Amino acid sequence: MKYNSIKKIGRSDFVNMGSIKLRQPIPTQDIELLDPFVLLHHYGPYPISELNNPFDLGPHPHRGFEPVTFLIQGEQLHRDSLGNESVVKAGDVQWTTAGRGIIHAEGPTKDFIKKGGDLEGIQLWLNLPAKKKMIPANYQHVTNDDFLIVSSEDEKVTTQIIAGELDGTNGRIATQTPVNAYMIHAKKGGVFNLKISESHQSLLYLLKGKVTINDEINLSLNEDQLVWFEQDGEGCSIKAGKDSILLFLSGEPINEKIQSWGPYVMNNQTEIMEALRDYQQGKMGFLPS
Repeated sequence: MKYNSIKKIGRSDFVNMGSIKLRQPIPTQDIELLDPFVLLHHYGPYPISELNNPFDLGPHPHRGFEPVTFLIQGEQLHRDSLGNESVVKAGDVQWTTAGRGIIHAEGPTKDFIKKGGDLEGIQLWLNLPAKKKMIPANYQHVTNDDFLIVSSEDEKVTTQIIAGELDGTNGRIATQTPVNAYMIHAKKGGVFNLKISESHQSLLYLLKGKVTINDEINLSLNEDQLVWFEQDGEGCSIKAGKDSILLFLSGEPINEKIQSWGPYVMNNQTEIMEALRDYQQGKMGFLPS
């Protein structure tokens, strides 16, 4: 396998989001946009209890992209203006297509707050092309046990196929654009060669552990670091120096100008103003607090 070159290794510094702090690997000063991925947040782990609940996001709108949550630890309640209400547990994924507009709310369930524990997850904003920004909103929730797995030859690395395809195994999420999303669990010493489509921009984000990329002794990835690959190879190799968890994302670039403001990702300022107006006029639906 010809390995993809490393385009950049990104940091994941803390940023303030209201009353909470979370890690933001995209965007940063070094990586403004990794088309089609607009934003990546790594939140938590937050200790949740009846005395401490920093992550309770009340009703808020979105338009023009797909907000995706990969829940690592804990339990969240999702509600939206389409009438969906679901409990998202560790390992589950919720994939929302905001399209022309949706209002949703998420936060720890009452039961989880009562019993206490750590809440941790990844929030991804996946762009939609201009021709799909105003499609009807949709919501998908797939549980951890329903995803299919691809294992390495040494059986020390398991790759959960969330969206897209790997080695003939398909994800459970239906996507609007050509995208792959995998959650990779590697035991210490495990080795895995991961195929990457030449037409895709791709990244690896290390949530936990330590790995070596492409057999390079001096190219070790530490926790909360991101690798952005060039589109010049067939894939990459991963070797775990510790028990590790990684998120792999790849997608065909949309190659359109974007204008983002708050919870909207559109193509120009006029469309942002239209989104603000439509939300204020109730055209994105209604969701009680």
